[in-house]
Amino acid sequence: MFFIEAKRIIVVIFGSFLLAISLNFFLINANVYASGFAGAAQLVSSFLHDQLGIEISTGVLLFIFNIPVIILGWFKVGRGFTIYSIVSVVFATIFLEILPVLSISDDIILNAVFGGVIGGIGVGLSLKLGASTGGMDIVAMVLSRLQDKPIGTYFLLLNGIIIVFAGILYEPENALYTMAALYVTTAVIDMIHTRHEKVTAMIITHKADELQQAIHQKMVRGITIVPARGAYSKEEKNMLYLVITRYELYDLEKIIKEVDPQAFTNVVQTVGIFGFFRREGESLERQSS
Repeated sequence: MFFIEAKRIIVVIFGSFLLAISLNFFLINANVYASGFAGAAQLVSSFLHDQLGIEISTGVLLFIFNIPVIILGWFKVGRGFTIYSIVSVVFATIFLEILPVLSISDDIILNAVFGGVIGGIGVGLSLKLGASTGGMDIVAMVLSRLQDKPIGTYFLLLNGIIIVFAGILYEPENALYTMAALYVTTAVIDMIHTRHEKVTAMIITHKADELQQAIHQKMVRGITIVPARGAYSKEEKNMLYLVITRYELYDLEKIIKEVDPQAFTNVVQTVGIFGFFRREGESLERQSS
């Protein structure tokens, strides 16, 4: 358990570092704006500096913007997710303050693409392990759970306002380059964080009841328990059959290791499902498959 949690914290901190690299080395000097609250903080910081002569760093604004959204995440997404998000926001702020703002390339397209890729990797890795980089990640996660759609779709929609303001406050070209960077970011996020994809897990175990209870304490999914017998050993066992999202696979693996490390699990890609599959906010009707 300690190793798993330590791994998650390390990945979250690394994601924060990648976000800071994306901003300070590629996007800020190019006036191309990042995804989510990082981009909003970047845009407000640029506006305050250029129009009002007020110096407030992107890192400080990112921390301020995240305060109300972290409260939303605490109640709507989960305390564990939100705690890791707080860690991410704090370290992102630190890295943004420590790392210098550089121009690695004068080519604005290269800045947009590489900044988008690096930022998307940072966000996607954090989301894949059940955490986030805060801000828009939490808002998009809430919407993704409600509608069971790719999380990158909501990033693109929610980031539309950043694109519009980039075009209004600066040159229209800035809006176009920002759009390219955001498209790259969302594509990378969806490649890494495939929460909307379904998988089928078939678990052969001697501890079917204990495993079923542990799974239902963590996630609300229908489970079918089927009697099974080993062909070679002739041992009587049970098979738990359930369909989950790929995002939940991380939690399922952790539960199986805790309850029955000797269990045999086969996970296969689910092309499609018919019938009831619970989404956030819906009640579960217990059923057999």
